[in-house]
Amino acid sequence: MLVSLSVRDVMTRDVLTVTPDTAVVNVAERLAATDAGSLVVCAESEPIGIVTRSDLVEVLAAREDPGRTLVVDVMSVDLVTVGPDEPIENAAELLDEHGIGHLPVVETDDEDDEGNGHIVGVVSTTDLSHYLPYLGRTRHALERLRRTPGGPDTAYGDRDWHFEHEGVEDGLTVDDRIHFRKRLSEGDVAAFADATGDTNRVHLDEAFAEQTRFAGRIAHGILTAGLVSAALARLPGLTIYLSQELSFLGPVRIGETVTAVCQVLEDLGGGKFRLSTTVYDEDGDAVIDGEAVVLVDELPADVDAEADVEVEVEAADEREDEN
Repeated sequence: MLVSLSVRDVMTRDVLTVTPDTAVVNVAERLAATDAGSLVVCAESEPIGIVTRSDLVEVLAAREDPGRTLVVDVMSVDLVTVGPDEPIENAAELLDEHGIGHLPVVETDDEDDEGNGHIVGVVSTTDLSHYLPYLGRTRHALERLRRTPGGPDTAYGDRDWHFEHEGVEDGLTVDDRIHFRKRLSEGDVAAFADATGDTNRVHLDEAFAEQTRFAGRIAHGILTAGLVSAALARLPGLTIYLSQELSFLGPVRIGETVTAVCQVLEDLGGGKFRLSTTVYDEDGDAVIDGEAVVLVDELPADVDAEADVEVEVEAADEREDEN
């Protein structure tokens, strides 16, 4: 980019706002009359949340009465904002990190000791796509920008994923260990819900989740357990699951970084191994425990030593365009 653009340069300045006690049907009417995709929820001019078109869809899908349901019941309260003087690349990263489509732009009053600010605009993925063209290719474009080449047994990696091993260089033996660590983001939870259909409100609805025993939203248990599969995928060779036993010991908060540790307990012969599979939260407490049996096959003889991620990405984009 030859000219550095700020959020102020691209944001929508005509901000639609709504109060928490407004009926959802009124929000739907206002959105239907405009091209806006969201309304910022304000209490005494201070932004406290956001309500989007997708929130309205959830109300209808749950067969709730939009005339009786209030904005406060459906709005996102974990409000993510951006400053007007931030580079647009920073706004794009925030949108991707939190799996959202709109960011209220808040300008802080330098004379306010508490750091409060007032809303001056909204910036969306659509706004940014005009200036960061790669955003328009697919909704996962930003994720792919962080991708790194994989190895002979994985298609790609990510700069935010951390993998370590103890042993395993010359084939698996008892006590070899594999570690895989990543942050479970808002985007991960939203993508998992879409991919599986598991839209349990304890994962997606903060107001609902606060009333449960978890006192807030948590990541899907199977999403967390997926880190075990990610760790096992990095064993040398082609790893094939034969069985997996799991116990769920505690919740994982959205945004928390978790670590899967898999240790070889027994060589069962014929390329089969029994491993312990444990996932730890940021405090080092086990949240998932279990055992797996895997078969480790040899890789195809002509497999590339390093995956060409960009070629795969472009091919995927072309398939999406065709569909």
